[in-house]
Amino acid sequence: MKDITFTVPCYNSEEYMERCIDSLLSADERAEIIIVDDGSTDGTGEIADNYARNYPEIVKVVHQENGGHGAGVNAGLALATGTYFKVVDSDDWLDEEELQKLLRKIKQWKKSDTTVDLIICNYIYDHFYEGKTRRMGYKNVLKENRVCGWNDIRRFHPSQYLVMHSLFFRTEVLRKSGVKLPKHTFYVDNIFANQPLPHVKSLCYLNLDMYHYFLGREDQSVNEKVLMKRIDQQIRVTKLVSGCTDLEKVREEYPILADYLTRNISIMMAISSIHLLLIGTPEAWEKREMLWNYVKNHNLKLYRTLKHRTISGFTYLPGKAGAGLTLAGYRIARKFYQFN
Repeated sequence: MKDITFTVPCYNSEEYMERCIDSLLSADERAEIIIVDDGSTDGTGEIADNYARNYPEIVKVVHQENGGHGAGVNAGLALATGTYFKVVDSDDWLDEEELQKLLRKIKQWKKSDTTVDLIICNYIYDHFYEGKTRRMGYKNVLKENRVCGWNDIRRFHPSQYLVMHSLFFRTEVLRKSGVKLPKHTFYVDNIFANQPLPHVKSLCYLNLDMYHYFLGREDQSVNEKVLMKRIDQQIRVTKLVSGCTDLEKVREEYPILADYLTRNISIMMAISSIHLLLIGTPEAWEKREMLWNYVKNHNLKLYRTLKHRTISGFTYLPGKAGAGLTLAGYRIARKFYQFN
C-alpha cells in the first residue's frame, strides 16, 4: 500500500500544473498521484497522460466530464489506495524537503503500529507574483509530533482554522465519514475540512511548512470579485456545512472540537454575509436575510450562538450603519491577513 494518495483536480491547468505535479513526484513510489482531468479544453489531459506514461508506477489519470472541483476530489477518493489522502489543487504545490520529513514520520508510525487518523501541517499563503508569503501554523493549538485526541488540543486563535491545505486524512476515515462533494460547486473544500473531523480519533501536528497556497490569479475562486459572482455557491456550501455534523452529539464527546466546528460555520456565515453586503443590491440583502433564517429554522441553538457569541454576528448587524461597520472591519482584516 502506498503511504499517500495525492489527488490533483485539474481544469484547464496546462500553464501551472507541472509545478504542482513535479513537487509531488519527489515522494517517488511511496505515493500515488491521481490526476483528474475534469473536462479540460486545453492541453491539460495531454500533459496528464504524459506523466502517466513517464511514471506508470506512480501516476494515474482520470478523464471525466466537467463536474467541478468536488467531482475531481470524489474521483480521486474513489480510486485511492494510499494510507493517507491529500488533495493538492493544480495551481498549488508542496515543499519537497518537508514532504520527505512527513514520509519519514509515516514510516516510523508504521514500524511502531501507531494509528494516526489526521496529520496536520502548516500551509503558506503564497502571493507568488508579489514575492510575499504568510505562514499559517498550529503550534499554539497542538504540541508538535505528539499523537493526541481532540480533548488534548488547545483553542484556536480567531483567525486560525483547519483548511484542506493543512490536512492529510487517513483514507479509511474519509470513507467512513461518507463525505461526498457536490458537483459544479466552488468552495466545497469547506465540506471536506469539516464533515470528517468527528470521525478522527487520533491526530498529530507536524510543524512542517508543507503546502503552498497560490494567490494572485484574477480568476481564482477566493478573489473577492470572483467570490461575489459565485455567491450563490458560497451560500449553498455554507448551508451544507451548517448541517453536516450533529454538533450536540460531538459536544458530548469532544467539546473543544464542537466549539471549533461552530466557529468554522461562523466564519463561513461571515464570508457569505460580507460578500452579500459588498454586492449591495436589494436582492443580496434579501439573500443575507434568507441565509440567516435558514440556520434559524434548521438549528435555533446554532443560530443564537452564531448571532450572539461569534464573529458572524458582527456581519448581521441591522441597518445601513451596521453594514458599514461590518465592511470597515472586513477591509482592515483583509489588509492585515492578506487572505485574497
